Amino acid sequence: MSLLSLFTFGCSSAPKFKSVGVDEFARVAQDSTTIVVDVRRADEWAAGHLPQAQYNIDVTQEGFSEKAEATLPKDKTIAIYCRSGRRSKDAANRLAECGFEVVEMDGGIISWQEKSMPVVK
Repeated sequence: MSLLSLFTFGCSSAPKFKSVGVDEFARVAQDSTTIVVDVRRADEWAAGHLPQAQYNIDVTQEGFSEKAEATLPKDKTIAIYCRSGRRSKDAANRLAECGFEVVEMDGGIISWQEKSMPVVK
């Protein structure tokens, strides 16, 4: 057995979600089959969020996966973001494990704002 096969044994070599940049995320968010979810804290949401965001489900709160499953439809693409992309990758993994089709915005709302994309309060 090679070192590589030892390293990858039992691990998925590919992410279970798609991570995209701001421009692609904006296109995905406009699709009627997409639900946009902000996975930051409520105070971060209140300070400014994407206009397309339909839900704010804090990934750091206990019961995140259960709340997401009770709230979000599994027949839609779930597009998620956070501040910088770290929490949204965690959330994306968790949602994908629950059976959701997930697209995550790499770089988060920071990258969104750097491209002068709109934010609402």
